[in-house]
Amino acid sequence: MDKIADYISSIEIKALWKGGRHIKWELRPDVNILSGINGVGKSTIINRAVHGLNLMDSGELHPGEIAEGITIELSPADATTIRYDVIRSFDRPLLRSDLLEKLADSRVKTELDWQIYKLQKRYLDYQVNIGNRIIELLTSGDPQDALQAAEVSRPKALFQDTMDQLLADTHKAIDRRSNEIQFEQNGELLTPYQLSSGEKQMLVILMTVLFECGEPYALLMDEPEISLHIEWQQQLITLIRRLNPNAQIILSTHSPALIMDGWTDVVTEVEEITNE
Repeated sequence: MDKIADYISSIEIKALWKGGRHIKWELRPDVNILSGINGVGKSTIINRAVHGLNLMDSGELHPGEIAEGITIELSPADATTIRYDVIRSFDRPLLRSDLLEKLADSRVKTELDWQIYKLQKRYLDYQVNIGNRIIELLTSGDPQDALQAAEVSRPKALFQDTMDQLLADTHKAIDRRSNEIQFEQNGELLTPYQLSSGEKQMLVILMTVLFECGEPYALLMDEPEISLHIEWQQQLITLIRRLNPNAQIILSTHSPALIMDGWTDVVTEVEEITNE
């Protein structure tokens, strides 16, 4: 039976560049920020780490075993798998014609749209699960369970309130009456596909964090600040940690704004973890 890890303790990638250089990155359980100039290899490191996790998830890679030059160590050391999510931030046109032909929703036109499309389905499942959990607690007859039932829906309310606060300047708010994510703006209903790239990006990040239900897991992001204005960049890590304090954040960036809210001590330069 798989033992699920609390966090990734280290990532090692051998022969990442020509000349035999490789990286060994010791990770914190909370926040890890990889920094460096364009072209230094930040995205390559994150993408290779994701590739290793995908192999592990498929059973082709075991913790501590080097496969295609990748070593991933978990904590606790005897864990065999880890929950993880990967968020892609680039809102490029969706070019895969096979996907477009299968989709019934013609509003899905970009990569962020595709992520939102998939998250909408997870949102419906999430609501069913918490609804069933609340019913179970309320019908148990235990007064303590009745108190706990109120806490079950608290993360969803926090997510909704957070999005409303972020979008307040444009007079948008989540429609609480809808079973899927929709927004109200000046009396009109908007789908998430009508949001700006930055708004979609923040929605994708916070929905993904919400669905992990406070469980320990790793969240990997490559330059998540791409479409976010500076105030949202400054808030990003704090908002993620507020929604799930057990998330291990692993991201690459070259934006100083991401570390302004007390995260300067968790920044690692690529050169610091590169060895011959």
